Amino acid sequence: MTFTFRPALRENVGLWVNMIGGTGSGKTFSAMRLASGVCEGKPFAVIDTENRRALHYADQFKFDHAELKAPFRPDTYAEAVVVADEAGYPVIVVDSGSHVWAGDGGMLDWQEEELDRMAGTDYAKRERVKMSAWIKPKMSHKHMVSKLLQVKAHIILCLRAEQKIEMVKVDGKLVIQPKQSLTGLDGWIPICDKNLPFEATCSFLLLASNPGVPNPIKLQEQHRTLFPLDKPITEDSGKRLAGWATGGTAEPKAATKPAPAPHILSNSRAIQPTDRERIEAALFDASMTTAAFLKATSKKSLDDVRDVDAAIEWIANHAVKEAI
Repeated sequence: MTFTFRPALRENVGLWVNMIGGTGSGKTFSAMRLASGVCEGKPFAVIDTENRRALHYADQFKFDHAELKAPFRPDTYAEAVVVADEAGYPVIVVDSGSHVWAGDGGMLDWQEEELDRMAGTDYAKRERVKMSAWIKPKMSHKHMVSKLLQVKAHIILCLRAEQKIEMVKVDGKLVIQPKQSLTGLDGWIPICDKNLPFEATCSFLLLASNPGVPNPIKLQEQHRTLFPLDKPITEDSGKRLAGWATGGTAEPKAATKPAPAPHILSNSRAIQPTDRERIEAALFDASMTTAAFLKATSKKSLDDVRDVDAAIEWIANHAVKEAI
């Protein structure tokens, strides 16, 4: 076998985002908004396990719908996702992925079926083969995850969550508190395999107390600007996600507004790293002046700028004129 190595470029990267939440948390609506932003007018695919509930959003979003019915085996999910990917949909929304775990014929039911096959009503034997009964369901689930990681489309997987409590000893006394888990927050635990939230690119918990606002379970540094944590997930998040996945920047575009008047120093000096940050901040606040500044000064980039104070003054004055 021959291997060829090339310089690494971020282009056409498929992302997997988990939307996790209880009733009223906005997980389905947020998934639809995110998918709509990625597609920018093109239809996306929705795989519906919720008795056609996704169709409640048919008047608000442009998508093609397919219903997935019980038994909710992992291989059935994988097949549905692969079919949608081969059809060329840029985004595939699965609502909900929790049925593959706790739905009719899902992982929990399958393990019980294996126990019945292996031990019947011999409860002593059932206890002995309890772990062995997980072999087939777990292998199938790993196959499903592998398929989700290999598709070209972006995957948005909605997962239900339920609130759980636990009893712990504090100073010798039993205390009831929200269940602590690496896959949940504030006692809200996803209904899925415990590793599934970490298989995705990003996993968010949404709460009914603040619908649509993401609480990160998994969010790497390079994806933080895609999903502001102080406001709901919107179509704009989807546009930024699509741009980043195709090799662009994750930084949101700044609105045009005048830059604040700078304090001009009398002496010019060579640009330093901290100075470049000042220029970039000014350009960010007055982004529409960037091209005009570079053109007027015959500069190709900020690296060619040497007179920091003059640059800031020009940008501020130009932004004010544009605003007027």
